[in-house]
Amino acid sequence: MNVYFDNAATTPLDPEVLDAMLPFMRDHFGNPSSIHGHGRQVRAAVENARKTIAHLINAAPAEIVFTSCGTEADNYAAFGSVRTLGLKHAVTSTLEHHAVLHTMQALEKAGDITLSYLRHDAQGRLDLEHLDELLAAHPRTFVSLMHANNEIGNLNDIVAIGEICARHNAVFHTDTVQTMGHYRHDVQQLKANFLVGSAHKFHGPKGVGFLYRRSGLLVDALIHGGGQERNQRAGTENVYGIIGLAKALEIAYRDMAEHQRYIQGLKDRFITLLRSEIEGVEFNGTSAEADQSLYTVLSVSLPPSELNEMLLFNLDINKVSVSGGSACTSGANAGSHVLNALGADPNRGTIRFSMSKYNTTEEVDYAVAQLAKMYRKEPQKV
Repeated sequence: MNVYFDNAATTPLDPEVLDAMLPFMRDHFGNPSSIHGHGRQVRAAVENARKTIAHLINAAPAEIVFTSCGTEADNYAAFGSVRTLGLKHAVTSTLEHHAVLHTMQALEKAGDITLSYLRHDAQGRLDLEHLDELLAAHPRTFVSLMHANNEIGNLNDIVAIGEICARHNAVFHTDTVQTMGHYRHDVQQLKANFLVGSAHKFHGPKGVGFLYRRSGLLVDALIHGGGQERNQRAGTENVYGIIGLAKALEIAYRDMAEHQRYIQGLKDRFITLLRSEIEGVEFNGTSAEADQSLYTVLSVSLPPSELNEMLLFNLDINKVSVSGGSACTSGANAGSHVLNALGADPNRGTIRFSMSKYNTTEEVDYAVAQLAKMYRKEPQKV
């Protein structure tokens, strides 16, 4: 058996998505900026995709800007807000994805902002009272806090965060890359100025994402050149990527309730089996708490052992693909900035199992059996 449990890094392409993309890879090749018939046909498809995404998150089509990925969208929101709006202070957390954390640090290094880090507890729960205090002391701040952590799966209360930001007139950006397509987002209810999605996290193609930018908040473009995306993002559009992005999000919303129940069942099975098979197993952050974590991610903390040094390698040899944390790192603990921020024991091994609708209970059983075998224990039936 060859199993893939690294869906937080990327997901397999849904066949329905590929079917939607193929005509724009084979037949409809026009440049959407061209005024002739070939171009107009493709432009109409791009705008229909924009309308689909806007409808799903309850936004206006003009509030959707297509990008190459979530990282670009995060950069656009941060650099555009700070440099266009003249913001001098920013708040983030040490648990953010590097797409945000390194961007904030680059702005600080350039002297554009002073940067404050929000406090959190040993499980990674954010201190929202601290956020209130920081914003009271620094009016008109840029705040960037993710919805769900990509390594440990913690869910942050972005509704409450948005309310605090709105009360202090702060600009709120939330990286929703891990939750877009897995939870419903309604931007009319959520007081966020920016929200981000990346197609390959919900069974769409790689190389395309989008930024929701609330109407009325005008910021300078990150990429200059042509007038594409209403002068917000220069460059010829990734047409078939955009078509695939819209189709993947449409499918995700259509089947969300069913898939959430199914994937949560896989995660629950993982937790039960791991507790049964491996003495001293723990879970990082709030990963094992169903109401406090992303249902697609389980971050497993294994007891100190010499086996941990080659943990991911040995699982890979046994055809189990997992991550030690973020897809941007390698190795068992990989010097994870998230685990370091939580004060995790460096002698323990960490595995991130991340699941999708294409995984099965048999694959869960096989993955746990391989891990249990490494720890010289025989798997039990559930």
